[in-house]
Amino acid sequence: MKKFLFTILAIIFIANLSYSQSDKKLMTPEILWSFGRISDVSVSPDNSTVLFAARYYDIQKNKGQTDFYTVPVNGGEYKRITNTPDGKYCNLWRPDGKKIGFVCTKSGTAQIWEMNTDGSGWKQISNIDGGINDFKYSPDGTKILFTKDVKIDKDVHDIYPDLQKTNARIYDDIMYRHWDTWADGTYSHLFIANYSDNIKEANDIMSGEPYETPLKPFGGMEQINWAPDSKQIAYTCKKMTGKQYSLSTNSEIYIYNLDSKKTINLTEGMMGYDIAPVFSPDGKKIAWESMERDGYEADKNRLFIFDFGTNTKTYAAKDLDQDVSNQIWTPDGKSIYFISGIKATEEIFRYDLSDGKITRITDGQHNYLSVYPAGNKLVAEKQSIQKPTEIYAVDLATGKDVELSFLNKKILDNLAIADVQRRIIKTTDNKDMNAWVIYPPNFDPNKKYPALLFCEGGPQSAVDQFWSYRWNFQIMAANGYIVIAPARRGSLTFGQEWTEQISGDYGGQNMKDYLSSIDDLCKETYVDKDKLGCVGASYGGFSVYWLAGIHEKRFKAFIAHDGIFNEEANYLETEEMWFENWDMGGPFWDSINTVAKRSFTFSPHKLVQNWDTPILCIHGEKDYRISYTQAMQAFNAAILRGIPAELLLFPDENHWVLQPQDGIVWQRTYFRWLDKWLK
Repeated sequence: MKKFLFTILAIIFIANLSYSQSDKKLMTPEILWSFGRISDVSVSPDNSTVLFAARYYDIQKNKGQTDFYTVPVNGGEYKRITNTPDGKYCNLWRPDGKKIGFVCTKSGTAQIWEMNTDGSGWKQISNIDGGINDFKYSPDGTKILFTKDVKIDKDVHDIYPDLQKTNARIYDDIMYRHWDTWADGTYSHLFIANYSDNIKEANDIMSGEPYETPLKPFGGMEQINWAPDSKQIAYTCKKMTGKQYSLSTNSEIYIYNLDSKKTINLTEGMMGYDIAPVFSPDGKKIAWESMERDGYEADKNRLFIFDFGTNTKTYAAKDLDQDVSNQIWTPDGKSIYFISGIKATEEIFRYDLSDGKITRITDGQHNYLSVYPAGNKLVAEKQSIQKPTEIYAVDLATGKDVELSFLNKKILDNLAIADVQRRIIKTTDNKDMNAWVIYPPNFDPNKKYPALLFCEGGPQSAVDQFWSYRWNFQIMAANGYIVIAPARRGSLTFGQEWTEQISGDYGGQNMKDYLSSIDDLCKETYVDKDKLGCVGASYGGFSVYWLAGIHEKRFKAFIAHDGIFNEEANYLETEEMWFENWDMGGPFWDSINTVAKRSFTFSPHKLVQNWDTPILCIHGEKDYRISYTQAMQAFNAAILRGIPAELLLFPDENHWVLQPQDGIVWQRTYFRWLDKWLK
């Protein structure tokens, strides 16, 4: 009876929502690419002002422009303080709060610049040969650290100096390409310079070593931090190369002393990822994120604290069966704020050092991405399936937030927003599985709608309240589709056991979870079960290829982006071997390894004889995580079997689609394919 009443109330709510939105615009690819994208948020030293960057894209020019903005912590109108086409990023408050530093390419190479807090008075303060990558001020303002690419390994031009026009590559070890770049003999090193208005020289603390910081491809300056007294630097580094680097996730936290010029390994003997060190305000402790097991990139991300006085490490928040990230100390050093995923949302938590107590600060249908103490409140970035990232002030006592940035308000006020509801589904092994269901704007429960099963990537990643500029649920709903996004086995935020089940079982329980989800949704009278599509990228692309061979005619259209089609080929084409070895259990040629032997049976190409449904295969040619040849194989197989198929390749894109016109081609092709077979 309760379930019946809840369903009726939900239908009434959605019907009322559709009436109020009937005169608003529907999301289009062009609107999606018009949103401002916020990054690099920081709070001024006096806690009065938030500084942030925002990037807007010009579709016709096929490029973006980043500018800097400020907004009062207590609320008020945000101000755009720059408006130039120069490449600029890494915007930071100078420690005295009187200037804003940033990296800019205005002079031809990326150098450090400073400006007044209103955006006036630009001045270049570094002139480093070849330019830099990123930088940070020392807390006392007397020094600057920066990262810069340093050539160490020989390339073909060093070996054959008389052949300077060749573009050949020569390698004698693996890890010769990573994410979307080929190894070119350079490594990102850490330099320290005295602060001045004309920095030309600096000390390379990793001189001559073939190691880099931060970690590629996604590590940023959160992996490098100053001690409060400006006498030490903690940095993240994986001091390995080639085959060893490809097989291991064992990164370390190193501490470099500026006076003695000596380095110590803080995490020696800790074998998984150790990243993002942050000193306490008094410098007596340091916190960082740590994974326990080498080779497992989806291990539980733990909070660790080292006490320099007692020389002891503490596994903080040990009983929390959740990942910890974006940790930051309170100004008094008694607590640490952090972000953690719980039941398909990302929330702000606080850990108190005195008693180990964990307090949840926020609770809602959203994702918090970061958190920064700002006096008597917190400043945080937040997004959801219904709204792109904006900046908020969060009340410490209640967890309630107030928006500060309003960067995309004008667009959102005129846009019909799709409703999002949580749905709990019973799996084949009688577990409760979370799913998000997204309804078309102006939804009418008396009509029938085509529906899409969204397959998440990872495979260990969160199906939470993310906002995407490619897999955007709002634009899918705006095109008339109901979308179900299940947190199948392997998904994060539901405990480590749920996450880990998928390793070695790619074609097993999680695929049953997918089918349980779409079957459950099809119980609703407003879902047209004869017009179902299945879509996904990365592991989601693998899922699409696999489900195409076992779906028993549920679906009428498939779309796979950057997916694995032939798992054996992928094992020898990808770059980070630790991932393949962990999830597959080892190489496919290991005939006595029962885990690997079973894992490689879950390869979609082995079920292609069962394919019977139109399929669109999409891939980026600069994707070195999963080679574009995987899409070619799938497309070729479909065509040879007489199945309607289409192949969309992006020569200049990696595992994602990052350029405006490519993104619009992606969306138009995506919906043209779905509409052809489902409408």
